[in-house]
Amino acid sequence: MRSYPLTLICIALIWYLCLLWEVHETPLDNVAFIDKWTHLVMYCGTTSVMWWEYLRHHDRLVFWKLFLFAFLGPILMSGLIEILQENCTANRAGEWLDFAANSIGVCLGNAVGLLMRKYFKH
Repeated sequence: MRSYPLTLICIALIWYLCLLWEVHETPLDNVAFIDKWTHLVMYCGTTSVMWWEYLRHHDRLVFWKLFLFAFLGPILMSGLIEILQENCTANRAGEWLDFAANSIGVCLGNAVGLLMRKYFKH
């Protein structure tokens, strides 16, 4: 776990923001689908950080580990958070579109990770 401090910070931040943060109005509320864009960016960023830290500490890729760590894990976490928002919070609602935005963010983060792999090879 010491090899992945930024990943752990990102994950903790997502849990905090999704379950404990009070949502307030902002000037960006007028942007279409701002909530979905936010979810996409959070998960794309977190998955990209996962890849970056993985690539820094491993000379070769173990794709099944990356599949579990940087693909399946964040998507399952996203689904769990949406279920908890729906059933365990008073001020948040679990949404399928949030889950979809999170999953798209994970896929984009993995694409960024594959691009980073080319950079780390050089």
